[in-house]
Amino acid sequence: MKKLFILSAVFLFGAAAANAGTPKLLGEYNDWSAFYYQDGKNVVCYMASSPQKDEGKYTQRGDIYVVITHRPAEKSFDVVNFVAGYTYKRDAKVVVKIGKTTIDKMFVDNDKAWAVSEKTDKELVAAMKKGERMIVTGESSRGTATKDTYSLSGFTAAYRAISAKCKK
Repeated sequence: MKKLFILSAVFLFGAAAANAGTPKLLGEYNDWSAFYYQDGKNVVCYMASSPQKDEGKYTQRGDIYVVITHRPAEKSFDVVNFVAGYTYKRDAKVVVKIGKTTIDKMFVDNDKAWAVSEKTDKELVAAMKKGERMIVTGESSRGTATKDTYSLSGFTAAYRAISAKCKK
């Protein structure tokens, strides 16, 4: 099941520390799932989704998903991370479109794209709360253009769940 993949992929990606506990489901909210786990004495909350549609003329592509993470012990909230399923082209321009909002202030690291600042993370989350659909475009190291379309149905409910568990 796709959501179980997200659980394991996000956990392996975000909780590599030996003292991290097993993720626990906070809830499934339409196209989004919310989780938390203990990282030593600290709680970490995240929500994740995979695209409803992925496009591009690629021959092989790994798992694709987006994650929003709260780490209260680090005073880190609303951290948005896109995993492309391929290695991005060096200095690739990743563009996120949500309704009439376009955000292109992203940086890439291997197969991941991150907002360049806390402010950009907050802009992304605010737009996701209001939107119905999110389109993420990028380019692989081989020059393949991709377009991933995510549903934002359930985003706000999942966000409320992680925010209630991992309070600011």
